[in-house]
Amino acid sequence: MAFEPDIPPIQVHLCVKGGQEAIAWYEKAFGAVETFQQMAEDGERVQHANLSLFGSEIMLHDEFPELSLDVMSPLSRGGAAMTINVNLPYPIDVDRAVKRAVSAGAAVTMPVGDQFWGARYGKIRDPFGHVWAFNAPLVKAG
Repeated sequence: MAFEPDIPPIQVHLCVKGGQEAIAWYEKAFGAVETFQQMAEDGERVQHANLSLFGSEIMLHDEFPELSLDVMSPLSRGGAAMTINVNLPYPIDVDRAVKRAVSAGAAVTMPVGDQFWGARYGKIRDPFGHVWAFNAPLVKAG
């Protein structure tokens, strides 16, 4: 199977309740940069947006319950069904990344700590219901 060279084989596409607010929050909490946005015909909901963050790109859209239950956010579903794992390179400070997210309104779901697999690790839930884990090696590889 061949892949397009500039398109990652797996990409996260988040459904949120409050697309404009989510974009602003990811910019504040994670330093995201919006690279594209298209509003829905109703002029109120984000139909599609691309955000660059942590060296990756995610896609984002508002809920569209009138189309399908597949386009509902974790807030409407009663929780997230997955964790978005952010692997930070050594010596990036996981504590600082989590603290920045918390100061922007995230809730800690697993306090940052040194883990048995040799990484500094912690988890947060963003105000839109998505769970993010931050992971960085404790020592430089090689």
